[in-house]
Amino acid sequence: MNHADHVRLIGPGIDRGVGGHWADFGAGSGAFTLALRDLAGPNAHIIAVDHDRGRLRALHAEMARRFPGTRLQTLAADFAAELELPPLDGILTANAIHYVPWREQEALLRRWRAHLKPDARLIVVEYDADAGNRWVPYPVSFTGLGPLAEAAGFAEPVLLGTVPSRFLGRMYAAMATATAT
Repeated sequence: MNHADHVRLIGPGIDRGVGGHWADFGAGSGAFTLALRDLAGPNAHIIAVDHDRGRLRALHAEMARRFPGTRLQTLAADFAAELELPPLDGILTANAIHYVPWREQEALLRRWRAHLKPDARLIVVEYDADAGNRWVPYPVSFTGLGPLAEAAGFAEPVLLGTVPSRFLGRMYAAMATATAT
């Protein structure tokens, strides 16, 4: 996948050019963070969270090269931990939830939900599988995301798009809106 593919996959869930405060949990070197910035526009403030400082440095450099002046904050931390963040308009997480054991995923989404403003969005990119492997140990299929998200305080997820993947068949992007608390 390239940048245009990333934008196309998550694009239906992000209003173009509206900015806002977003977090990317499990940002890595930022392929989807860059797509988020491309979609949300120059007024976006993005917090990229990943445990790998080197990948975050690479993201910071690439963001400065492609989108100079972007308000990007990097946070070297475990995205599954308790984090202090401002109220967010949205959370993006791509290929990250599948590292959290299934029994802990609802609690993870509840923690993330607590960071979101009312009607804010959770954008998930994941492998559409219910059984994992050593590289993707705990995938969440789109069908499985629905009950998980609803139990954590989100509306029923909407499928944004899918792409074939040589790992576990295909990937999907979905959006779930935070419900009133």
